[in-house]
Amino acid sequence: MSSKNHSGNVPPKENRTKNEAIVNHLTSATLEGLSAKVIEVEATFTKGLPAFTVVGLAGSDIQESKERSKSALLTNNFKFPPLKITVNLSPSDIKKSGTHFDLSMALLVAMHKERIEEDNLFVFGELGLDGRVKSSSTLFPLILSLKEQGFLKRAMVPRVAMKHLSHIAGVDFIPVESLSEAIELLKSKAYTASTEQFSYTADVLNIGGKRYYDEVIIELDFFDVKGQGVAKRASLISAAGMHNFMMEGNPGCGKSMIAKRLKDILPPLLEEEILSVAKHQFLDGVTPNFLAKRPMRSPHHTATSASIFGGGSYKARIGEVALAHNGMLFFDELPHFPKNILEALREPLQDRMVNISRVNSKVAYEADIMFVSAMNPCPCGNLLSKRKACRCSEQEIKRYKNRLSDPFLDRIDLFVVMQEIGADDKQDMRSIEMKQMVNQAFIRQKERGQMHLNGKLRENEIEEFCKLSTDAQKILFSAIDRFGLSHRSLGSLKKVARTIADLADSKTIEKNHILEALSYRRRESTRL
Repeated sequence: MSSKNHSGNVPPKENRTKNEAIVNHLTSATLEGLSAKVIEVEATFTKGLPAFTVVGLAGSDIQESKERSKSALLTNNFKFPPLKITVNLSPSDIKKSGTHFDLSMALLVAMHKERIEEDNLFVFGELGLDGRVKSSSTLFPLILSLKEQGFLKRAMVPRVAMKHLSHIAGVDFIPVESLSEAIELLKSKAYTASTEQFSYTADVLNIGGKRYYDEVIIELDFFDVKGQGVAKRASLISAAGMHNFMMEGNPGCGKSMIAKRLKDILPPLLEEEILSVAKHQFLDGVTPNFLAKRPMRSPHHTATSASIFGGGSYKARIGEVALAHNGMLFFDELPHFPKNILEALREPLQDRMVNISRVNSKVAYEADIMFVSAMNPCPCGNLLSKRKACRCSEQEIKRYKNRLSDPFLDRIDLFVVMQEIGADDKQDMRSIEMKQMVNQAFIRQKERGQMHLNGKLRENEIEEFCKLSTDAQKILFSAIDRFGLSHRSLGSLKKVARTIADLADSKTIEKNHILEALSYRRRESTRL
């Protein structure tokens, strides 16, 4: 007979028989990829040889929790009962991991003589051998996921973690420094929620009842890039709508310079997006700075598939694509990346998710990215040069460009062929000016009620928000026949034209907007 009634609570004392064990429980959670699963930590104390057992598919770090909990309790003047202690992590069919189960297990042992009635209190914390309550790298992703799912309202957490957890609004945090403090709070129920709340120092845009944060930090200025007016214009359009962007040109013409400056003019972020970026960084083992600034990731072409997409034989780890979520992923020397990586990139560019399937785990990471790439026109780089002779044969050029497939290139919105640097090239456009133009276009997109920026619009949203004038429609119909546009290419063309119209403060897409969008289509020089 179970010791619980149907509601999951411990039966009243008067209804228990002498041989029935008391079952106490607290609530915690475990992480599966990016999603947290609620776990009930329950314990019984029965007559038998003294032992301490943890059951319920607990990982090695949880098995080690027994020793940390024992030491923490013994160093705080607690005497272990001469009983068989069984801790169960329920549901038992979910694999659990994480050192944050220490505190809940130690509290159940310390309170074995008293009934705990805390159905809505989550408990997290790793224990030091002296009883100090420590934080862990998975704590922030865990709590953020639980809050987003609507499970978490109140949680006992390490006080040292509050500098990060204070970013998460809507949760009553009960910070504790030591195991003894947690025991006293659980006994007295005199909980005092932390009033610590993080406030952003970034600029704030209030649009449609939502607050968007913008940290304007210009580390590298577009003013340093001489000439390349077409490429800088394409960069502005790419940033304003978060469009995928490719640059082709001779070595040293400024491709990498432009890409590195793009990150400083990207659009503002919602608070939820800032926290999502921080969650991914925690999973990578990096302490985030919580700046309202979109991330940029730039893996080298020698990086492995697992490091770019994530992976691992037992526990899937996050990769570069997911770490660029809500930001920018830059591939320099694009054709030098292995073909399997470029083909695998098609899925996140289309679905904005990275799916990792292994025998022991299947994990999906969010990957809503702006993809930027740069490439030479040929292996030696001089194919488009007017000053240097190309040393490559036609076969070598063909082999070089055939590394990029048409389905992959079809997911790129903007293509630009860079010009060689000339003596008359001038510095003309500053990053702060471009940033202001991006923000104005961002405001227009959000005021239309768009959930996604132009470059990320879904099929049904394209028809709703990309309204064309009569002349623009005629140009578009001609382009379909002339260029043989696919359905995806047609949608991409409309989205780019919509961003160009937003930069021009036009409610509808006009003829000149479509014509400019067509000028950024892939030409023979980039066609494979």
